[in-house]
Amino acid sequence: MSLTGTPFLYTTIVLSVVAVILPLVLWSRMRGPRPLRAAARVLMLLFAQGTAVTLVFVLVNNQNNLYDNWADLFGTGNHVQQAADLGRDGTGGIALKRLPKVRQNFEQADGPGMHAAGGVRVTQLKGRVSGVNAEVYVWLPPQYNEPAYRNKKFPVVELLPGYPGSAKAWFGSMKTHEQLLPLMRSGRVAPFILVAPRTNLLAGVDTGCANIPGQVNADSWLSIDVPKMVMDNFRTQPAPQGWAVAGYSAGAHCAVKLAVAHPDRYRAAVSMSGYNDPIGERNSLAAQNPTLRAENNPYLLLKKAPVPPRIALYFSGESGDGYQAGVALESVAKAPTTVHVVFLPRSAGGHTMALWRPQVTPVFRWLTLEMGQNRARGADGSLTGTGRSAGSTPPTPSSDGSTRAALASGTSSPAGAGRKR
Repeated sequence: MSLTGTPFLYTTIVLSVVAVILPLVLWSRMRGPRPLRAAARVLMLLFAQGTAVTLVFVLVNNQNNLYDNWADLFGTGNHVQQAADLGRDGTGGIALKRLPKVRQNFEQADGPGMHAAGGVRVTQLKGRVSGVNAEVYVWLPPQYNEPAYRNKKFPVVELLPGYPGSAKAWFGSMKTHEQLLPLMRSGRVAPFILVAPRTNLLAGVDTGCANIPGQVNADSWLSIDVPKMVMDNFRTQPAPQGWAVAGYSAGAHCAVKLAVAHPDRYRAAVSMSGYNDPIGERNSLAAQNPTLRAENNPYLLLKKAPVPPRIALYFSGESGDGYQAGVALESVAKAPTTVHVVFLPRSAGGHTMALWRPQVTPVFRWLTLEMGQNRARGADGSLTGTGRSAGSTPPTPSSDGSTRAALASGTSSPAGAGRKR
């Protein structure tokens, strides 16, 4: 029975109801010796508590898509077949253009939201470069199968969840495709292909989207294997002009790092409540030593880049939880790199889906503009996506007394340092 399936949810609800009714019916009708009756009553109470806790967990998990299956929950899943040393560019010296095309079979994905807005497809991909074997979800825009667009190539956005988190969250909890469908039909948002690959590749740890020989090649999985598969199976625009990557929380860190490290693969990146220093996620493999931390910190990568990359970065977050990370990169960015920072007040929702879900529309309108898809206009006719914006932007950037090092890490408050999703 699937962890996120409807049958398991209904079973949990029925058991919870039964657990409440049992004591009401049997409490005073118990027969036998006193110790036996006491033991039976204790078991009924434990059963009631256990089913109640299970039901709450299932509801929270279904709402936030934290764990996709039983293997993720119990830490028994491992999607890494091999993790060779692939070098600094993550290719292992492989001529990517010479690799044969990757032909995949796609099926209708199951789970909350996966049948909405035309449906989400899923395939199991064996990464030829990374050695990762995991699922990838794909949603096609409404124009993709229309006769008028049969020769058109479409831009792509890779969507990365937080940790722990399922790639399904972008379609389930975030309802990204449901929000964008009418906007794409009306022309207010470009018809992007949405791609959500698995990022939870090893049991009990966050890969930090890093390549770590002998452990995991998450960077190559996300920036090489997944894009190649998508380009081989769908009509996509070439990289980097037609490719972007977006994430929230730990996925936000990954998105910016991938774009800064690989401007030849991505044109833009979106960070919602992200951080720069990998230590922002306590369970990140990329934070296990100073060298790895530095190699996977987009602030340091951008600051030390010999040539400023031609990328556009979007940051949104509250003070102490994402905002300072954006301000830090903005302070070291040089043309043609651009950084757009959105300040969110603490009343906006905290480090939760309630904060990130409403940002889908402004994020994709910004992507539409930055990737040159069209000149999208707001309801008032003005162009959107330029300059620092806000629900309310403070007159001066708030740093909560943070040091420069804390600003660089994006964890300038205790709340920002320990948060994860």
